[in-house]
Amino acid sequence: MGRSVLVVAAHPDDEVLGCGGTIARLSQEDNDVYIAVLGEGATARFPDRDQANHSLVETLQDNCRQAADVLGAKEVSFHDLPDNRFDTVPLLEVTKLVEDLVERLSPEVIYTHHGGDLNIDHVIVHRAVLTATRPMQGQPVRDIYAFEVASSTEWAFQQFEPHFQPNTFVDIGSTIETKIKAMKRYVSEVRPFPHPRSLEALNAMASRWGSVVGVSHAEAFQLIRSVR
Repeated sequence: MGRSVLVVAAHPDDEVLGCGGTIARLSQEDNDVYIAVLGEGATARFPDRDQANHSLVETLQDNCRQAADVLGAKEVSFHDLPDNRFDTVPLLEVTKLVEDLVERLSPEVIYTHHGGDLNIDHVIVHRAVLTATRPMQGQPVRDIYAFEVASSTEWAFQQFEPHFQPNTFVDIGSTIETKIKAMKRYVSEVRPFPHPRSLEALNAMASRWGSVVGVSHAEAFQLIRSVR
């Protein structure tokens, strides 16, 4: 019997960048994968959120749904926190969003952001997930993994604690093409090489981690907590 897995991402495309190959593999192995995108991912491009072109938000959400279909995810939910402004929202409110997701979905496993990323939204999501899933009696979440996001994790240059120190790797040799296909759905987010969010760089990142652990392609995670 498959497991219930929740991916908690700050922005549309983070789920593909961080663990797209793993989502595809988990889905192929009959696990139920749910994706929750907490932020809208676009309005920080404008001086004032209220003056932003909200059609960009709608486009990103549509891209996210398409990517989720490619990866085989069971459900995507959107929660409209302000892009790159999560630090203006009380942590309690972000935590309660995650608590509601956990209560509704009862995931056994969560994949989410690393706490030392350059992007402040990623940092707050990481903190909210750990707060919402405190290992008290009755907590369904047994395993929490932190993923890296190209152009955020490495661009912190290990200047912020904690540093990303992966200790768990998922072989995505059979799903790297699916990850790339899903990323192509984000037309506005893919960049030309050598940008870290280029398709070539994403493939190279997976190849590099694969070479570390003896497979063709891999995604790297830091295991935050595992209860057995």
